[in-house]
Amino acid sequence: MEYGLAKERDEAIAAGVKAKSSLQCALDELNRARNWGVVDMFSKGGFLTALIKHSKMENAQQYMDQAKRDVRLFQNELKDVQRICDLRVETGDFLTFADWFFDNFFVDWMVLDRINTARSQVEEAISQIDRVLRSLRGL
Repeated sequence: MEYGLAKERDEAIAAGVKAKSSLQCALDELNRARNWGVVDMFSKGGFLTALIKHSKMENAQQYMDQAKRDVRLFQNELKDVQRICDLRVETGDFLTFADWFFDNFFVDWMVLDRINTARSQVEEAISQIDRVLRSLRGL
């Protein structure tokens, strides 16, 4: 493998690993938010429970914002690799999951539904990054 391709591939792999790590942190915090959302639903919406749930949701938002930046960097690094060796990988547009996640919520079940939807999207993004990383490592 030529030096330029190896360097670009290694940079793309490093960016992908970082993006996956950020997404995993977001997923972990979404899981915590979901758990507190369930507690909130069944505890008749106690103030402390709602406060903890919203704190977890804010943490998840911060992690998702970081994940979006890391995924964009990964996508940019992939462009470098694709230019050099014409690698065809589909990263999809999995950056939008955080754009709508924290709209105004009015009822607990709607919050829980959105948390679960965001979790699914983050899990799919992690799977896509894993597939791309396997392709890159196979170069």
